[in-house]
Amino acid sequence: MGMFSFAKDIGDKIFNRDDAKHDAKAETKADANTPVQSSEPSAQSVANILLRRIQQQNLNISDLKIKYNGSTDTAEISGKAKTQADREKAIIAIGNVQNVAKVIDNIDIEEDAPESTMYTVKSGDSLSKIAQDVYGSSNDYMKIFEANQPMLSEPDKIYPGQVLRIPKP
Repeated sequence: MGMFSFAKDIGDKIFNRDDAKHDAKAETKADANTPVQSSEPSAQSVANILLRRIQQQNLNISDLKIKYNGSTDTAEISGKAKTQADREKAIIAIGNVQNVAKVIDNIDIEEDAPESTMYTVKSGDSLSKIAQDVYGSSNDYMKIFEANQPMLSEPDKIYPGQVLRIPKP
């Protein structure tokens, strides 16, 4: 349990504040007397999107709940995870999203295990380079790839600012 920081402006763009504002302006343009309504997604709608994102990862977490605070770009996650890996994957699944700067983790774990290291990808990194630095062998890149599935679809599809789980050697 704790708080994790992420690069707010980097990550998957699963909700777009700018497009939502543009859409609201377009909807109200027809009636010049109608004021443009705020189209900022509600905290609840963002929380629902983040919840669906975790559910798509097929993680074993019961009583999963997410709260989102748009003024601080903070997501709070709670529930009961079967494994440490499920917990960590849920954290990075919502942290690697644009407009999420912090994730507050309140997930309990059924099967205790050592925590993975969280690694922020830098420009020029590859899973092979990270594996070489962490494990001493670039051939161990698949350990990192598998630890971050299904968030990662292919080993060469990582980007600077993305946070990855690095399992203990």
